[in-house]
Amino acid sequence: MRKTFLSLLMLAFSSLGFAQQNDAYTLKDPRLFADGKTMAETPEQWTARRAEISGLIQKYEIGEIPAVSKKQIKPKMVGDTLFVDVKVGKNTITLKTEIKYPKTGTAPYPLIIGTSRNSLPPQLLEKYPVALLDYHERQVNGYSQFRGDTVRSNYGFVKLYPHLIDNGAYSEWAWGFQRIIDALEILGPKKTKIDVSRIACTGCSYAGKMSLFCGAFDERVKLVIAQEPGGGGAAAWRVSHTMEGVEDLDHTDFHWFKESLRQEFGGDKVNNLPYDHHELCAMVCPRALLVLGNPDYKWLADESAKISMESASTVWKHYGIPEKVATSIVANHPHCMLPESQYEIVGDFITKFLLK
Repeated sequence: MRKTFLSLLMLAFSSLGFAQQNDAYTLKDPRLFADGKTMAETPEQWTARRAEISGLIQKYEIGEIPAVSKKQIKPKMVGDTLFVDVKVGKNTITLKTEIKYPKTGTAPYPLIIGTSRNSLPPQLLEKYPVALLDYHERQVNGYSQFRGDTVRSNYGFVKLYPHLIDNGAYSEWAWGFQRIIDALEILGPKKTKIDVSRIACTGCSYAGKMSLFCGAFDERVKLVIAQEPGGGGAAAWRVSHTMEGVEDLDHTDFHWFKESLRQEFGGDKVNNLPYDHHELCAMVCPRALLVLGNPDYKWLADESAKISMESASTVWKHYGIPEKVATSIVANHPHCMLPESQYEIVGDFITKFLLK
């Protein structure tokens, strides 16, 4: 069984121009609980297993995503602009973003939230009756890969939660993302023109990772489209460790993750990590997940993402909804520029799992 599974994976890699790899790629079934014995056979058990994965990722990789009462949130709409005040103790931060409404359809509209920004082409999205909103994550925490803003105490989240200063940015960005949806729920569809039962999120590159974390940790998101998320996104850490020239656990931005992740699981110790990112992807189940790749950029570790998604998809298959998960890896286009050859699958997921 294992040999056949790996052979099928290698055939898929060959069709994408990926080199054949070895048995180091075997990943455990995402439904297997941490005790190593119990399998999540029923939907109720999967809910418990999903919570277990969430706890492990927060503990070892990104840090705590603190809960917030809606009593702590004061939102308002000024024209088409959404303002969200979040108060924790004596401190408050404000999130601000504009909602762009479609020219077709009838309110309340489905909503696609762009994590940092929406990289999907306007010419693809404009034909759908879907509202758009960009979540400006720097209002919560900054982005440091190409700048020197690495002092975490400078940002709004840490001013609210100084005891969580060792958090990685992805937990904090997921926290802020949740507050946007809280605000939409509080205000209601008459004020926002948004149907909160039909929300999708998408982003590309580091924001593709963000869309995956945000969607995985918030069950109100019905569709996640992670575009070229790279290592630390859909790719499995332990698989990427066996590859050269890719974003693996030792070569990523540790403003995004807890420093202790590298200290405890760097190098060959990555194999001791009690979960991997195929389980992060699987957390989206039973909702819809589409991962888009681009093998022209080796750093993105699409070989690793392909293996990770093959393993994650077994959860959707087990629960009889295999159509709600897909991976599309297409070459010959710039980074974060969706090629026309992927328009169909993106449109398909929007139509099936957001509009309907």
